[in-house]
Amino acid sequence: MLALEWLKNAHGIMEKLEATQLENIKKAATVMADSIEAGRWVHTFGCGHATIPVEEMYPRIGSFVGFHPLCELPLTFFTQIIGQMGIHQFLFLERTEGYGQAIMKNYDFDSKDCLWIFSHTGINAVNIDVALEAKKRGMKVIVYGSAGETGDKASRHSSGKNLFQLADIVVDSCVPLVDASVPLKNHFDKVGPLSTLSFVTMVWMTITTVAEILADRGVQLYIHPSHNVPGDTTAHERLDAAIAEYQKKVKIL
Repeated sequence: MLALEWLKNAHGIMEKLEATQLENIKKAATVMADSIEAGRWVHTFGCGHATIPVEEMYPRIGSFVGFHPLCELPLTFFTQIIGQMGIHQFLFLERTEGYGQAIMKNYDFDSKDCLWIFSHTGINAVNIDVALEAKKRGMKVIVYGSAGETGDKASRHSSGKNLFQLADIVVDSCVPLVDASVPLKNHFDKVGPLSTLSFVTMVWMTITTVAEILADRGVQLYIHPSHNVPGDTTAHERLDAAIAEYQKKVKIL
């Protein structure tokens, strides 16, 4: 049963993350905690399916203020697939040098901020643009993706560097570069990708570590509570407080 084969592959990814990436996750989380403690932001960015971890982390029950999504709708997969905002346009934009620079012009960044980028292959121009612009502003750049598989492969950017080569900290998703993991009878291409599962797993491994670091430092976190639990009479007050804190902080951008 192919469902069990995919599940076995998924378990394998999680086991590799636990065995090999905890130290890198702690390094990344420490940089993020420093930004949040300083009253600044962890900016998050990805394209295509790599926007899913960005959307998963904030706003989200069990997450907290400090993560700022840089979501560009044309770069997500919330598209009509064909026609207006189709896949062809998305692929063009993702690979077009200069688009990331235009995105970064919209915000007032600070050197105390850091940038957290998700990219499976790390070779597309828009991610590299964004990373380079962040580094110009003195920000630490943290990249999650298939770093071991990508290695020194050439990018689609005039710098000649891929995203992992530019990063200050890299966390390897441990996912094969082809991503899809299950062979299918009578077909060349495999089914059952693993990168999204790995990204979301790494998100919560990281954010829980950031929370642990900040709590140990005595920093108050504005956590999004569940507001669907009967009997929790203060949930909406805590949610309002988190949103108010986000609104106050986002004005600096």
